Amino acid sequence: MLNDYTIAYISIYIVLELYEVSWQKAPTIMEMLARMYRYYYKNTFLFLIMHPTFYFAIFFAMQTNYNTYALVLFVIKGVDIVTKMLFIKQIFIDKKISRELGEMLLMPIGKYTPYIGLLVYPPLIVLAFS
Repeated sequence: MLNDYTIAYISIYIVLELYEVSWQKAPTIMEMLARMYRYYYKNTFLFLIMHPTFYFAIFFAMQTNYNTYALVLFVIKGVDIVTKMLFIKQIFIDKKISRELGEMLLMPIGKYTPYIGLLVYPPLIVLAFS
């Protein structure tokens, strides 16, 4: 049974994740990256602030005394942001993209794909408290 503390953390995470999905959601990964690039172009720190689940992961790791599952959540979120930044740099700044990667990024993604984080990360929060 989940206690109120765990439910509160999961609820906060879900709200933050829905916020991120709302501004990133697009029919292709390339369009998602283009939306992110608009914030990245204005200011790198603005781009980072637009990822509140990363800061949640930092806070959560500290609150759980650096529990393994909390650290997994933090590392996955960190790798996610770094990957996005590398793609943005490669595609929009350096303008060096292979034909194959370009084609792959232009492929349509499922309409529920951006919501995968809502299924993947909450179990890590539950495991961190168990």
